[in-house]
Amino acid sequence: MQRLITVTGNVTLYRVIKSFRHRGVERFFRTGSKAGIQPKHAGKLRLQLFALDSAKQPADLRAPGWKLHRLAGELENHWAISVSGNWRLTFKFEGEDAVLVDYQDYH
Repeated sequence: MQRLITVTGNVTLYRVIKSFRHRGVERFFRTGSKAGIQPKHAGKLRLQLFALDSAKQPADLRAPGWKLHRLAGELENHWAISVSGNWRLTFKFEGEDAVLVDYQDYH
């Protein structure tokens, strides 16, 4: 669902997360509820989801410690950033929109 946010003045921001695979991370993104995610990951996930929602391309998510990388195999054309330990936030871009956002321990 695309949301339009208008900030005071002449600045308009478009949100780009279009779809989620993980219900818990979607609920956290939309409401702040930690049900369905590791509560200790909430702070970093909040930052990462905000960055992803503002990003226009995967390279916009290059931040120290996030270890942005492209995935292969079943998740070819998806990207991942490190949340903590083996936990990753994975996603794919369609144009400038993030889709299939997932939160997983994939190692």
